[in-house]
Amino acid sequence: MTPDEIRPAAGDVLAVRDVTDAAYRPYIARLGLVPAPMEADHAANVAAGKVFVTGWPVVGLVVVEVREGHLFVDSIAVHPDAHGRGVGRRLLRFVDAHAREFGLVEIRLYTNALMSENQVIYPRYGYEVVERRVDGAYDRVHYRKRVTSGGTLPPAGMSA
Repeated sequence: MTPDEIRPAAGDVLAVRDVTDAAYRPYIARLGLVPAPMEADHAANVAAGKVFVTGWPVVGLVVVEVREGHLFVDSIAVHPDAHGRGVGRRLLRFVDAHAREFGLVEIRLYTNALMSENQVIYPRYGYEVVERRVDGAYDRVHYRKRVTSGGTLPPAGMSA
């Protein structure tokens, strides 16, 4: 296995916590609260097979859950020391492939409305805004991406 490969996070609970904290910590001041992924039960998510990591040591991760009709991306985290190395891009491609493995045609995720960087990134990878909604203390922008066995579907109104 190479350092760039993505693998299940078995035995990587501390690394998952550390990378998540490092990735989301800069947002605390901007949001005025702790981002939800920092408060997740990392051990439970790893034990449930929801977490996939990359790097030796771990530099990035994604937390996914198969739900009815779609794959939900609960968190994507890249350690700040690994920014600009394509880690996030590899994780998003993994999410596409993972959805296809389960025969799912849609991926859903959300980001905090104040995390403006993400609102630039996700559309580049085929995600479209579905809605903006307040969930408890979090103001979130919800996205979806349609996938097929061959890749991303064209935008509505365009033929393949």
